[in-house]
Amino acid sequence: MELKVGDKIPNFKAKDINGSDFDSQNLVGQKSIVIYFYPKDNTPICTAEACSFRDQYEDFKDLGAEVIGISNDSIDSHQKFAKQYQLPFILLSDTDKKISKLFGVSSGLFGILHRRVTFVIDKNGVVQMIFDSMLAPKHISKALETIKRLVA
Repeated sequence: MELKVGDKIPNFKAKDINGSDFDSQNLVGQKSIVIYFYPKDNTPICTAEACSFRDQYEDFKDLGAEVIGISNDSIDSHQKFAKQYQLPFILLSDTDKKISKLFGVSSGLFGILHRRVTFVIDKNGVVQMIFDSMLAPKHISKALETIKRLVA
């Protein structure tokens, strides 16, 4: 099942880069959320995308939104990726692909890696925008535009 604009996001749990339990229910009802699925840590386009989210992270935070990056990479890979590029936002490991299945982000390349898809979810957990494109830089601007519209 693929999520559509207007759908409520499913509850999901995962491990963050510290190996701590993350539960989406702790954010829904509190703030808007930008969830971006990306193919792989330390690849050129994914690194550029992560660094763009890093560079604009304070803009998202100032608007009351949290950013979450999700890929199939391991916690160890995420730790190294976050440390190397000083990523301040949440990275979640989806090695079993449960979260990508919940969101309908079917695997892209050869069924192995995530597609590049960004979701903007309002404070109530309702999907307000879905952007599915391999053009990484556009994800940040589209998400920020949508968050600005939500708080206006």
